[in-house]
Amino acid sequence: MSRTRGFPENGELVVCTVTSVEKYGVFVTLDEYDRKEGFIHVREIATGWVKNIGDYVREGQRTVCKVQGVDSKKGHIDLSLKSVNDHQKRERIQQWKNENKAAKLFEIVASDLGTDIDKAYDAFGNTLLEDYGGLYDAFETAVSDPKGFRSDYSGDWVEAFCKVAESNIAPPSVQIEATVELTSYASDGIVRIKNALMKGAEAADGEDVKITSVGSPRYRILISAGDYKSAGKIMDRVTNAIVSAMTADGGNAVVKRESK
Repeated sequence: MSRTRGFPENGELVVCTVTSVEKYGVFVTLDEYDRKEGFIHVREIATGWVKNIGDYVREGQRTVCKVQGVDSKKGHIDLSLKSVNDHQKRERIQQWKNENKAAKLFEIVASDLGTDIDKAYDAFGNTLLEDYGGLYDAFETAVSDPKGFRSDYSGDWVEAFCKVAESNIAPPSVQIEATVELTSYASDGIVRIKNALMKGAEAADGEDVKITSVGSPRYRILISAGDYKSAGKIMDRVTNAIVSAMTADGGNAVVKRESK
């Protein structure tokens, strides 16, 4: 996400603020593009016939639109509100909030280095924008993989950047879960099941893993990690340990995995 914006591209989702609601459409400003003006024709407000545009948007409202057309010479930007679903809107607004936060944190980094913001962007900010597409992802990487981040960049700014990131950004986290069904017909079957679950917990090797009962013989395994790949590897270790222990004791184990 560039610091200085020209015009958006067709198909891009943009954050807008409604400035005027008319009978024939809505005028908005594009928050990330130097407050350039865009227009949403009434036919792009919602599917079906729109009797009253005010039922869908109001002045001062922040929303997300899809770019339908751009004429940079005339300064015209045509937008669609109906082409953006609720999930896309929530994700795009959150991304916009994250980038606003990252911009403020970048100002702190520049201040800590005793340099002005423009020089900081010239020195390393624009490089981070190119590498990550946005400053927030750069700050997140500095928290989730500080060793890798430090190896990728050099300069006095790196430590200042990491320090600000560690103080203000929560490490990214994803969750995956699985349900495991354990059965044993041995007289001490309960003990064997508990032993298999303990083996799974031990295989987690200190990672964030929760194993809870959801009604015998089913147990829920919840893994939290920095990314899905890491979470998947942890889940494999845990479930493999449970299955191995259970089958070694003459029982049965069935694992069903799903993302959360």
